[in-house]
Amino acid sequence: MNKFLSFAALTAGLTLSVAASAQEQATTASSNGSYRPIPNSDIMFRKTIWRAVDLREKQNKPMFSEGKEISRVILEAVKRGELQAYRNDSLTTTLSSAEVVSNMSYAEASAGLSDEEKAAGFSDSDLGGGDDGWGAPAPKKGKGKSTAKAAPKAPVAPPSYEYRPKDIYQMEIKEDMIFDKKRSRMYHDIKAIGLLVPSTLSANTSGIEKTIGYFKYSDLVRVFRANPDKAIWFNPQNDAQHKNLADAFELWLFNSYIVKVSNPNDSRLDEIYGGQQQGILASQQAAADLIEYEYNLWSF
Repeated sequence: MNKFLSFAALTAGLTLSVAASAQEQATTASSNGSYRPIPNSDIMFRKTIWRAVDLREKQNKPMFSEGKEISRVILEAVKRGELQAYRNDSLTTTLSSAEVVSNMSYAEASAGLSDEEKAAGFSDSDLGGGDDGWGAPAPKKGKGKSTAKAAPKAPVAPPSYEYRPKDIYQMEIKEDMIFDKKRSRMYHDIKAIGLLVPSTLSANTSGIEKTIGYFKYSDLVRVFRANPDKAIWFNPQNDAQHKNLADAFELWLFNSYIVKVSNPNDSRLDEIYGGQQQGILASQQAAADLIEYEYNLWSF
């Protein structure tokens, strides 16, 4: 009897332990955005990396095909309420759908005089009809009637427009490069993907990259799988072999370059090495160092 009770207690303890472990792993996965989290006990090496993806590049065009742009798929899912957006890649502060729409919108520049018109002697006061165009005061309307001054009109805000999906061609990927000692291989464990308004876009008058929102990779996989007719990686060689965007990320069917590697100051490579050109060289060196690290693990 005592043996039976001891066995039952041991079984119950193991069940609770496994359940607690599974719950902890699930909570960790849901909080950091990982789709296939690797247990900490299996991780021999980990390095957090940020990558930039330019969807205009030839290798990335299948993710950016006409009408099936990945930016369109993501933003439409946000508007439908199927996808939660976050303010940054820490994935802690959420954004509402209205805030995402605001981040992906721009105000039309107010109409003013061109450089040619200013060179000809016109001024901004001429836009209000201050004279008749020949230097003489413009005739007043309603002679003989009361000439009481009208109240000044409140300035009208310029209209706002959303960027087209084709305009949003800049993405950022946050991932962990992990060497799994149980499987003896290196994994790309993507945590978050962000959409950015490019600094080179003509409508982006600020001249700097603007964040639209970041999204958990696990949430994106769910959205991609739920919309197979829209979330398409276009195969230019065979129309019968288009892939889902989730598969494209799993198979790494895109090109990117490293812009930041985890460091104490949380600085980007171009900030560390003092310029954009030096940052590109450092990006290539960082990619080579990761390959060499994995190679050395197998060599020694």
